[in-house]
Amino acid sequence: MSATPKVMTMRSVRKASFRWRFPERALHLVDIENLAGAAVPSLDLVTEVQVRYLACLGFGADDQVVLAASHLGLLNAGLGWPHARYRVRSGKDGADLELIDVLEHENVAARFSRVVIGSGDGLFGAAAARLASRGVYVTVVSRRDSLAQGLARVARDVVYLDGPLAAAA
Repeated sequence: MSATPKVMTMRSVRKASFRWRFPERALHLVDIENLAGAAVPSLDLVTEVQVRYLACLGFGADDQVVLAASHLGLLNAGLGWPHARYRVRSGKDGADLELIDVLEHENVAARFSRVVIGSGDGLFGAAAARLASRGVYVTVVSRRDSLAQGLARVARDVVYLDGPLAAAA
């Protein structure tokens, strides 16, 4: 029996990309306080924002919505925008920080082909740029008067929820 040397061959290693396992779908991150223009939006105001949002963007069957608010606005947010996943954090930029936490810790780029950021806050700029660099299509939904220019430059699309919203009660 002759001893033949074992030859190890190197297979090319592909960069792991798992997006193909998931259908084309969008993740909608909604800072309801920012879109409503109120620290504690009323139930009517949350409902009105949702109606306008849906009219501008719509949802696919596999899309997901994560909505963030402070503890003071959570009840109205939940009743006015049902069928979403809710994140709660109070304090300065609390809702923004909750949504950024989702972007940074939930492997969004591998799971979603599109991310819609429902806020105009500049805090989202760096996270949006990282997503865009990984091939995720980033859309920003904002009110005209609250959109940070840095965030607008990173987004592929900007959608404005124009017109006056009902006053917060």
